[in-house]
This record gives sequence, structure tokens and C-alpha cells, in this order.
Amino acid sequence: MAIIDLEKTDSTADCTVVEDASPHGHPKTQGLSEMPEILASLSVEEYRKVGRKAVFKMDIVIMPTLMIMYILNYLDRNNIASAKLANIMEDLHLNDTEYQSCISILFAGYIIMQIPSNMLLGKLSLPGVYICAAMAVWGIISAAQTAVHNFVGLAIARFFIGFVEAVFFPGALFYLSIFYNRKQYAFRMALFYSGSQLGNAFGGLLAIAILKLDGKAGLAGWRWLFLVEGIVTIGLAVIFAFLLPNSVEGVKSLTEVERAWIRWNYDNDQGQSDDRSEITAWQGLVLALRDPKTWMLLATLYCIFTSAGVTNFFPPVVATLGYSRTITFVLTAPPFILCCITMLLNGFHSDHKQERFWHIVLPLCVTLVANIIAVSTFNTAARYTAMMLMPASFYSGSAVLLSWITGTLNQPVAKRASAIALIVAACNTPNVWTPYLYNGAPRYLAAFTVNLAAAAAAIGVAFVTRMYLKRQNWKLDSGADTGKSGPTEAQKASGFRYTL
Repeated sequence: MAIIDLEKTDSTADCTVVEDASPHGHPKTQGLSEMPEILASLSVEEYRKVGRKAVFKMDIVIMPTLMIMYILNYLDRNNIASAKLANIMEDLHLNDTEYQSCISILFAGYIIMQIPSNMLLGKLSLPGVYICAAMAVWGIISAAQTAVHNFVGLAIARFFIGFVEAVFFPGALFYLSIFYNRKQYAFRMALFYSGSQLGNAFGGLLAIAILKLDGKAGLAGWRWLFLVEGIVTIGLAVIFAFLLPNSVEGVKSLTEVERAWIRWNYDNDQGQSDDRSEITAWQGLVLALRDPKTWMLLATLYCIFTSAGVTNFFPPVVATLGYSRTITFVLTAPPFILCCITMLLNGFHSDHKQERFWHIVLPLCVTLVANIIAVSTFNTAARYTAMMLMPASFYSGSAVLLSWITGTLNQPVAKRASAIALIVAACNTPNVWTPYLYNGAPRYLAAFTVNLAAAAAAIGVAFVTRMYLKRQNWKLDSGADTGKSGPTEAQKASGFRYTL
């Protein structure tokens, strides 16, 4: 093997900040000592061109598919909010507590299944097929909600939707980490996460169209909502099972040199290759549980997700502005469209700068301001401004935080899979109890006060996490012992450092 001569130019740093695994723009400066001959023989410009093409080919296959899956995941999970405005409570004779329970019970099933699902996913050779199969099943259950006639039936259906949907979010985070290195992940995480926000943005508008079927074939509009969205989910799940690759080798459009570029940059960034036989799934879970970084990152995300609990009640909260049902649905779209834009900008800039902390904390400062406005005034314009700022801020921060999690707890691969699921499962518990805070409309004093405190706490814990990682990097630089929860020996030998 030879080593590519890149010392003659620094230009790679300009356009490969997002794509190139090298911390300093030169593939040979850190990480693996040698690159494959097929890459070493390339000129600097050829190397950069291959990288851009390789990542773009992965993007056009993986990212739109996952984004559409997330849109449907979010619609099937949260269409009960639209159903509330379409009289589901009156038709099923639900009181406020029963309706809130139908929201929270989904997350009970969601939390239970996440860790075992990702432990299994970390060992499977067909992760894409597994995720698509789960999508088909939750679509079936979602469509079956059409037949419910009381609180018990709806609650059971909601529980099992959550149980099966548990596969998707932590599974997709792990799935993306198979293909993209740390310098590429935050922007892709923002792209992926924007799927849920598009679901929020257009879910209400879609609901307007579907609810016009009210009375057709003797079905209420909210029943048509469950049926149509469930059937669409099932059909697309079957198609996506044939589209999503299960490994880099499964991206058919990649050439041999492009596959080599993806694999080498990925391994060079992580400091070692993913080896699914390295440890067992149980050992991976134990490593995640014993790592203090897991708990610091978990605490940060937990606080953000607590503040984000407002999204489960977004249509009813917006309805307190006093507009008609149709206008209320329309008004729910702009906040999430803005959210998509800010997430993509924040994720791209975070990857470009290779910085995580400030890209999490600064958006959360906006969350603080939004909740202060919401809790302080009944003015319609001011409250809608708060509604605009909330999703754009806390989701921008959480998208970058999720990339911080996968990049910090990345090896061994079984540990990464378990850590992702453990953190996501624990951080979804606010969805079980926060629905009960949303009483006392239109002010929702308790809810917005808790959201405000949670955002402040997230900033504090993120600061502690940054200081801890900075200390770990100092130990790596000085050769001091990083403890059992530090990087693997292979990572230490390669010059691995935590992203701050």
C-alpha cells in the first residue's frame, strides 16, 4: 500500500469538512496509517471528487427514504391530536384524562421495546429490512384503529403502535451511524429529523383533506384519518424494504473506488472498523450503562425532550389562539417549516465547524425565551411567535445532540447500538407524564413553566458534558489513563479525540 500525498495542498479542508473523516483535512494526518491502494493512487482532486460522489449517492438513496418513513412514523403516532379536533372524544365518550392516557400509553410501549430492539439490530445483517418490517406492522395497527369503539380499544391500539414504532427512531439513528462518520452525521441527522417536522407541518393540512371524507361509507372523519394514513404506511414499507441498503456494499450505484472511500473514511474517523462480533449485545449494554458519558448525554436529551413535550399537544395549544379548526390546522404548519430550516442550517454548520456544544446551547437559549413569552402573555401575536420559536429551537439543539451521542459513544458497535436505545428510551419517558401538564388552557401555566425549567437544565448538563469530554481529550493528549469508559485501545492508537 502507498500513502496519498496530500501535503502539497490544504484545499481538502475547504470542501471535505463535512465529508472527509480526517480531523485536519489531510487523510493521512490521523487515524489509520495507510489507505487502500485504490485510493492512494488518486490525486488530491480525484480523491475529493470521489468522496463527493460517494456520499451523494448514499444520500439520495438513504435520506429521502428515511425522511418519508419518519413523516409517516410521526403521522401515525400523533394523528390522535388531529382526531381530537375531529370529535373523537365525543364519539368514543372520552374524558380529558382518558384522552391524555391514550397519548401517554403509546410511549409506554415505545419505551419498553427500544433497548431490546436496538440490541438485536446491532447484530442483524439486514437492518434496513428489519426497520421496514416494523413500519409495515405499525401501519397495520394504525389502520386497525378505525374499528375502535371505546377508550379501552383505542388505548390498546395506541400501546401496540408505540411498541412497534420503538424499532424506528433509535434503529434509524444506529442505521445512519453505519454509513456516515462523525463529520457527516449532524447534517444527516438534521435531514432525518426534519421528516418528523414535515409530518408536524403538513400532518394538519393532510388531516383537513382526509377529514372531508367524514360520513363516507358510514365512517367518521377521524376513522378515515387512521385508515388512510395506516394503508399508506403499509404500502410504502413494502417498497422501502427493497430500496434501503443494509450496508455500504448494498448501495448498488457505488463504484469500487467509491465504496473504498466510504469504508476508509468511516474507519479512519472512528479509529477502528465496526465489528459486530467483537462483543455480545449484552456486553454492549453493560458498557453503555457503566459509561458516565451515557448518563450525561441522556440527562441533556431528557431535559430537551421534556421541553419538547408541547409538540404532542400542538394543535390544541394553537387552538387556544381562538381560530377555526381549519385555520388552526393551517397555523400549525409554519412553526415546523421554520424548524426544518433551522435544523438543517444548525446541523450543517455544526458539521462544518466540528463543534457540538454551542450548536446545542444557543438554540436552547431561544427555547427559554419562547417559554417565557408563552407563560407571560395572552396576546395572540406574542403567543404565536412563541409557538414559532419552540420547535425551531429545541429540535435544532436535539438534532445536534443526537449526533454528539452517536459520535461520542461510537465503539464498540454493540455499545453504540445499546447506548442509543438506552438514551432514547429513557428520554421518551417525558412523553408519558407531560401530557398531564397540559391543563388550564389557554395559559397552560404548569406546562410552560416546566418546559422553561427543563430547557435551562439542559444547558447546564450540556456544559458539564463538554467539560468532561474536554478533560478526556486532555488525558488522551497527555497519555493519562482515561478509565474503562474511554476510547478503545484501537481508537487510542489511531489518535481518536472526542468532538466538543
